[in-house]
Amino acid sequence: MKYSKIFLVDDCSATNLYHQVMLRRFGIEERVHTFTDPELALDELRFNVKEDERVLVLLDIQMPEMDGFEFLEFMQLEELSTLIDVVMVTSSTSDTDRALAKRFPDYVMDYVNKPIRAEAVSGILKEVISAPLAF
Repeated sequence: MKYSKIFLVDDCSATNLYHQVMLRRFGIEERVHTFTDPELALDELRFNVKEDERVLVLLDIQMPEMDGFEFLEFMQLEELSTLIDVVMVTSSTSDTDRALAKRFPDYVMDYVNKPIRAEAVSGILKEVISAPLAF
């Protein structure tokens, strides 16, 4: 699985920075794009991602402007590419949130606790680490 872009979507810039540093350990920092505004991330997916391009989105659930589930609803309603893989990265321990995430099987590939740990990153990126950049 080769991701040309990795989106960090969290309203907390400190969390995005932490995750960005974590991803730097894997030598893929040039693929990382951070967003504190989920609308901007959606616009990037809508207008700047090719239909055949693989993208990984690490998506927070609890954000003030638009929560992670609304983000996923827009992706589904607009029929964005199913080559976009979403990992829900959250501090929520709610079973309800886990159940809601399962409503988006075309996009959600995993649900992990925040902050993401190196082991989780390794598992998600296992085939990406040595992949060449796609242009």
